[in-house]
Amino acid sequence: MAGAILSQSSFTAIIDAPFEKIDIPAWLYALPTAEYKRCSPDHIACGATFADDGTRMSINVERIGGALLVQNYVEHHADPHDLKLVSITDVFGAQGRTTSEVTWELSARQLEDGRVEYRNSVTARATDAFDAFIKEHGIAFEEAAAARQKASSVHNQGETPLFAKSIEKAALAKR
Repeated sequence: MAGAILSQSSFTAIIDAPFEKIDIPAWLYALPTAEYKRCSPDHIACGATFADDGTRMSINVERIGGALLVQNYVEHHADPHDLKLVSITDVFGAQGRTTSEVTWELSARQLEDGRVEYRNSVTARATDAFDAFIKEHGIAFEEAAAARQKASSVHNQGETPLFAKSIEKAALAKR
């Protein structure tokens, strides 16, 4: 089942700032931990670094559905209004440690009425380690995916409007 979708969610919120001032990668890679924590009570820490090949990375630590996640998001695409990151995420739960592959897509688009819509999309996929983990613990893939879907959707729905406000604040601070 490696590669199979565990969860997928996408939510939107309005950013009340000029479209041309929005720079999602600049916001994310400069995001202080305190601001990250204000975007969700489940957020623990964040930071920015580089992969071995020099590609930018965002490191996020958070709790989702009772599990601790350490995400090593590697940039796959970046422009001011669209950022795609992929992480092989360490997941620490009550039954032990495994991994999942998480794709995080952040985007902004200008609406016809001049407002800006922010979209926060997250897709988690099973890894070989995840498959071995659920097999070892006698958990059906469908059961694990349903739990992940519920927890991830609730988390994403809560953080999306707060990320939008944080991006808005950063855009309005630009000269």
